[in-house]
Amino acid sequence: MPDRMLNRISLKSIVGLLFVLGIVCSLPVCAQEAGGQGRQGGAAPRQGGVEGPRASSAPPIAKVEWVQPAGQKGQVAVVQENIADQNIELKEYGPGAKELLTSGTPGSESTPFTVWSGACTGPFAITFRLKNNSMDLSGLGRIRWMIKTSGFHEVRPVVKLADGTLLVGDHTDASVPMFADREFALADVRWIKLDPDRVVTLASPGGIANQIWVNNPDLSKVDEVGFADLMPGSGHGTGGYIHLGTIEIYGKAVPRGAATTSSR
Repeated sequence: MPDRMLNRISLKSIVGLLFVLGIVCSLPVCAQEAGGQGRQGGAAPRQGGVEGPRASSAPPIAKVEWVQPAGQKGQVAVVQENIADQNIELKEYGPGAKELLTSGTPGSESTPFTVWSGACTGPFAITFRLKNNSMDLSGLGRIRWMIKTSGFHEVRPVVKLADGTLLVGDHTDASVPMFADREFALADVRWIKLDPDRVVTLASPGGIANQIWVNNPDLSKVDEVGFADLMPGSGHGTGGYIHLGTIEIYGKAVPRGAATTSSR
């Protein structure tokens, strides 16, 4: 092979090798530059999986515990005296509310003392009102309750706003096998207006066709909080009902009539 051809081949090989080396060596630099641009753009990657600071939970403002007053025996209609904290007032909506019964044994772990909806012949709502304060449940407000259900019955949250509007939420909890604690944030709940007499859902104000959701209700001014069962019970036995035990409400207590702020 002529020397001239060998020289051309060698020159091409050297140029190709230098080109490949140049690309490889520039990769780390490009990566560093890209990373620096990302950080400058406000999209800084997480270091070692560490997340930013989270907002703290709202403090507890009310706890409903069911008790059996002296002289009360067996399953009887729920009354004000069945609430341990007498600074919490019991409110009832719908004819079925009068048929809500006490159930269980005080101090029992397997069958705790609760309220039971099996004898309720229609839908109902039970709410709780603080005697001296309204409730700011905006922001980080949440509810924690102990429940047990049967059939397709589900426990739903209910709030009564300062203007008297009664709302029921789309959040539902059910636990057929055993009593269980459930907790949820009210910020995740969508609300529908509830008829206080019949305890049925109503169309949203405004007259928009097929609109049922109440958009952005003011949860910074809540007068009552509670629960609803929108189905009639099946009677005694294991057909259909809800048991509801302790209820804890987290948010901010605000003196009635005072301006409210978010519970963040």
